[in-house]
Amino acid sequence: MPQTEHGALSHLRILDLSRVLAGPWATQLLADLGAEVIKIERPGVGDDTRSWGPPYLRDRAGRETRESAYFLGANRGKKSVAVDITQAEGRTLIRRLAEHSDVLIENFKVGGLRRHGLGYDELRAVNPRLIYCSITGFGQTGPAAGIGGYDFVIQALGGLMSVTGERDAAPGGGPQKVGVAIADLMTGMYAGVAILAALEQRHRSGLGQHIDLALLDVQVAALANQAMNYLISGQPPTRSGNAHPNIVPYQVFACRDGHLVIAVGNDQQFQRLCEVLDCPELADDPRFATNSARVRHRDALIPILEPILHQRNNRAWGEVLTRAGVPCGPINSLDEVFADPQVRHRGMRIELPHALSGAVPLVANPIRFSGTPVQYRAPPPQLGEHTGQVLRDLLGVPAEELNRLAQAGIIAKA
Repeated sequence: MPQTEHGALSHLRILDLSRVLAGPWATQLLADLGAEVIKIERPGVGDDTRSWGPPYLRDRAGRETRESAYFLGANRGKKSVAVDITQAEGRTLIRRLAEHSDVLIENFKVGGLRRHGLGYDELRAVNPRLIYCSITGFGQTGPAAGIGGYDFVIQALGGLMSVTGERDAAPGGGPQKVGVAIADLMTGMYAGVAILAALEQRHRSGLGQHIDLALLDVQVAALANQAMNYLISGQPPTRSGNAHPNIVPYQVFACRDGHLVIAVGNDQQFQRLCEVLDCPELADDPRFATNSARVRHRDALIPILEPILHQRNNRAWGEVLTRAGVPCGPINSLDEVFADPQVRHRGMRIELPHALSGAVPLVANPIRFSGTPVQYRAPPPQLGEHTGQVLRDLLGVPAEELNRLAQAGIIAKA
């Protein structure tokens, strides 16, 4: 299939009034797919995550810049426009930008932008085709709607931490959060899907709509099989460490020099595991012959497998189990992840030129298109880097007016 020079979403313009992670994750995804993303930031301050370091990007002389690794990870491909929306002229600029945009995404508290005259109803009046996506902790309605949402709190409230971590009685037992802000990231992904669905509907109706996304809703939805285990059984699942509630053996095993994840997904794989471990009789044992039986007799099976797997190194076990078709893998540190031959082959580490450092390393987008490939058109922007360009080219603001707005502190210096 012939490829195009333009991304799949190159016809779209996104006005991004979000900050931190959930919203920026969504807009970075859309930017990777070709959309023009105009990121609105506070003059002199910017996105909160610009200061969430160290580590910070270092310039050519090895000095720390103000570009944090956290910010760099969620903002490539965007144009930074620094506008003070607390001032009337700043709000006017945002309304004018919204007139020229397909999508607006924001994560202010409920009613935050409405108080500035920038809510959905106000902007729909000037652009009926606008898709307006609001991301909050608890949604636009309900008893908790006015409370701010933070990923860690949402992981707790939404049940994820009740099923994450070792059992209370085990060494190191107790609730744990996931090692990345998974509620934020999942909300960003849901936002991307919702925005594309709303755009598709706009093709038919000609009208935009409001999208109400809550971190708590997303976290509850993302409980997936664990939520269904509760809804069907009436029993809340408990923490089981690295074990799977519905599949056995599907967990971490200690080998002689480290750990190995073994993920047996069906009875045939269990038979092959037993053959490799030289204990084929286990596959014929009625307690272990089927997955349902293995789940019921987990406490009998695992102590049999553990000493066998402890006899060899994890890499040695990994090689022979992989050849036998048993899913498994070592627990890699991030240096090992980015050195992995498959990760390198798939190009999951990229570099983009950066004005301060010469180049900035980034994690690639995992989507692979045959006809409209992901394009990395620009590195994460410096604060206010594109203010003058966007206001001049898109809104026709003349140079003298840009200078006046900058001197008044309404925009960044043009």
